[in-house]
Amino acid sequence: MTTDAPPPPSGPDTAPAQPTAQAFVRMQESPEFGELRRAHRSFAFPLTVAFIAWYLLYVLLSNYAGGFMGTRLLGNVNVALVLGLAQFATTFLIAWFYSRHAAGKLDPQAEAIKSRMEADA
Repeated sequence: MTTDAPPPPSGPDTAPAQPTAQAFVRMQESPEFGELRRAHRSFAFPLTVAFIAWYLLYVLLSNYAGGFMGTRLLGNVNVALVLGLAQFATTFLIAWFYSRHAAGKLDPQAEAIKSRMEADA
């Protein structure tokens, strides 16, 4: 399927204004950007450390606690299977928490920074 619509106009009148490199550096050094970075790091780093510790616990239990991991819970379902599936559940739960955190706190701050930079350009 082809369209006969003309291509969008191009040129200096239609291109959005771009902030300068100095504007990016100033914004990066601003308290507003520092708060955005802190909000991201205060959420992402602790969850990353917790998830890595949880994953390593699973690996260590698998290697060194075979008897415990082989304990049957229900039929052929054992502790290893439950903890392995919990790894997937944890991954999706963290992704969901992060998306809520980003939508509620990070995205509005980032949009405000972006709008201000574009307005100043």
